Amino acid sequence: QVQLVESGGGLVQPGGSLRLSCAVSGSIFSVKVMAWYRQAPGKQRELVAQIISGGMTNYGEFVKGRFTISRDNAKNTVDLQMNSLKPEDTAVYYCNAGIQLRRWSTIVNNYWGQGTQVTVSS
Repeated sequence: QVQLVESGGGLVQPGGSLRLSCAVSGSIFSVKVMAWYRQAPGKQRELVAQIISGGMTNYGEFVKGRFTISRDNAKNTVDLQMNSLKPEDTAVYYCNAGIQLRRWSTIVNNYWGQGTQVTVSS
């Protein structure tokens, strides 16, 4: 069984900071990709940040250098440091992971966390 659990969401004023964390648990072989997505009411889910096993990162255009994604391969965790938050950052943030479950299988399966609410308001 594989489980992704997010934490760190909450209410913050514009210009403030939050740090989201996601932990992967279960019997797995390798976590290939870890990412954060977000979805605001009435909008499609969009990529916030992504980090692959080799360390390469990708960010959504709206980040503008404000967010930083990092991972701990030993602990199978991924963090998202969010600074200079804006009201338009308000959304449910979801952790996503591409995981190879077994050494003898090259198939990578996608797993999603339950989501954590981030609200930026004065």
